[in-house]
Amino acid sequence: MTQLQTQSHSSTSELAQIWLIGGTSESAELAKALSAQKLNYIVTVTTATAARLYPESGRVWVGKLLPTTLPAFIAQQQIRCILDASHPFASEISQLAIAQNLPYLRYERPPIPSESLPNSSVTYTDSIDTLTSSLLTNRLLRNQRVLFTLGYRHLIRFSPLRPSAKLFARILPSTEAIAAAKAAGFDASELIALRPPVSLALEKALWQQWNISVVVAKASGAPGGEAIKRQAAQALGIKLILIQRPPMVYPQCTGTVSVALKFCALTLCA
Repeated sequence: MTQLQTQSHSSTSELAQIWLIGGTSESAELAKALSAQKLNYIVTVTTATAARLYPESGRVWVGKLLPTTLPAFIAQQQIRCILDASHPFASEISQLAIAQNLPYLRYERPPIPSESLPNSSVTYTDSIDTLTSSLLTNRLLRNQRVLFTLGYRHLIRFSPLRPSAKLFARILPSTEAIAAAKAAGFDASELIALRPPVSLALEKALWQQWNISVVVAKASGAPGGEAIKRQAAQALGIKLILIQRPPMVYPQCTGTVSVALKFCALTLCA
C-alpha cells in the first residue's frame, strides 16, 4: 500500500483550489506564477524530493493518487480545476485527471522536431514494449554497451539482454531507484545516480568513460535532456534510441504560461 504524506500549511483548504499536477521543472515555474497571481492551488508530487521544487508559500501534497483515493482528494481539497504539468510519459495520472470531468488544461512541453537536429544516429521506437519485445534479436542492442536513462522502473525489463550485451544505467539518487536498479541486476560499477540537468560536457564524458555504444532514452523534450543527448550522440557517433511519447488526447492543451494562468483565474473565479 502506498503511504501518502501531505506537506502544507494546513491539512485542508478553506477555498476552492487549482490542482497543479507537478513533478517537472515546468510545474515549478507554473507554481511560482500562480503564487505571484495569488491564485489558490495545491500541487501534487510523488516524492518528498520533488516537493522541494515549489515555493514555500504554496501547498504541496506528496504521494501517489489512485482511482480509489482521487475523489476524496478532490472533495477535501475543494478542487475547481486541473492544470496538468506532469511529465510527458506520466500518462496514467493525466488519464486519471481527465476522467474527473473537471475543467482541465494540459501544460505540455513541446517535443523536439526530428528535423530540427538532423542526426543519423537517432532511431525512434514507439514504446518500451516494442523495444523489449525483440530484445534477443534486436540488432541495435545485442553485442553493445548500452546506457539506459529511462528511469529505474523499466530496468528489469531489459534483464534478458544481459547475456548478449553490457548494460549500464543512469538513475535518480534515491534509495528506491538504487534498490530497484540493483534488483534488476545492475551492480555499483554499472550505475550512476545523478539528478538532472546534465550538461553536454558531462553527458559526453560519462558515455566515453563507460565506452557506451548505444543510449536508450525517452523523447521527453528539451527540459528532459533530449537535446543534450542528441548533441552528444552526434558528436561521439553513438547510436541514440528514443522512446516516443505515449499517445494522449487532451481536452485542452497549451505551452504558454499566460494562457494557463488565464484558464486558472477564470475557472477558479467562475
